[in-house]
Amino acid sequence: MRRINDERADDVEVADGVYLADLTAGERASMKHWRVEPGATLPVHRHDNEQIGYMIRGTLTAITEDEEVTLRPGDSYVFASGELHGAENRGDEPAVGIGVLSPPRSDPDWKQS
Repeated sequence: MRRINDERADDVEVADGVYLADLTAGERASMKHWRVEPGATLPVHRHDNEQIGYMIRGTLTAITEDEEVTLRPGDSYVFASGELHGAENRGDEPAVGIGVLSPPRSDPDWKQS
């Protein structure tokens, strides 16, 4: 068994004000801890991975081709493989959550250098 605590995970700024940290990964899925600072935007993108997640704190507006949905603590979500999606933090505190991707994914294609 491998155990990683979110306080010990190394977060990386992948877009202005958007941070990802690898928690753990198996053969079929990987788990990320994410934080989106107030005013920051997760770029709209798509990937082959199915993505499910859970909001821990703050609020986040999820953006798809067809709608905008406000996610609050305790909400879970799913983006189907290939679904266009992004997010904006329109609140005044960081939005924090966990995302699980299947199959596993390392760095996102849209990561800033």
